[in-house]
Amino acid sequence: MVLVPGMNGTGELFYRQVPRLERSYRVATYSLREDAESLDLLAADLAHVVDVVAPITRRAMIVGESFGGAVALTFALRSPEHVGALVILNSFPYFAPQVRLRLAIAGLSVLPWGAMSLVRRLTAFRLHSSHTHRAEVKQFIELTAHATRDGYINRLRLLRRFDVRDRLRDIRQPALFLAAENDHLVPAVAQARYMADRVPSSVMRILTGHGHICLIAPDLDLAQILNEWRGATSCDE
Repeated sequence: MVLVPGMNGTGELFYRQVPRLERSYRVATYSLREDAESLDLLAADLAHVVDVVAPITRRAMIVGESFGGAVALTFALRSPEHVGALVILNSFPYFAPQVRLRLAIAGLSVLPWGAMSLVRRLTAFRLHSSHTHRAEVKQFIELTAHATRDGYINRLRLLRRFDVRDRLRDIRQPALFLAAENDHLVPAVAQARYMADRVPSSVMRILTGHGHICLIAPDLDLAQILNEWRGATSCDE
């Protein structure tokens, strides 16, 4: 299994889920490069990770969160032979409205970067699950402190060119679309439903009571969710 990071670009944010996942999977995390010229280049980086962690089969379950979902979808369409299964969390096949991306890029360009941790604290109530412990939010802020302005802006610019809506039916791998019920950053439920309606071998699951940044919430066990999904898929087959 390869976990693809979100907008912050660091695989360290999967820290709460990795120990549980490792009971059932060989798990790899990594960080996104800061200066990618395209999502195809980030997909190529992901292919390299798969080659390293699965040198024999060269296949892995790909789990993409938020921006990482865009990378994972691009990878699944670009290199379907390397994807055993696909899991997309709080993501989208196209980011709308695009004006939000332009405003975010403009805002980050002028924001004193030292104030970014303060911004994360002030917006925590909208981004995290409401019941996430304060200690977990604090650790999240600490782990994202090394994220760079250039990395953020670069990823936002890549999303302006990202649109795989017309290609979703080409994804043939088993796919699970996870959507936080209270996601205020992305219309996750609507986007997950849109993708699940178009990807042939897919199901959707709503994460009740959760916000966009949900993988550090105390009651979300990604391993259990995946094992239940894989068990149901095996029964269907």
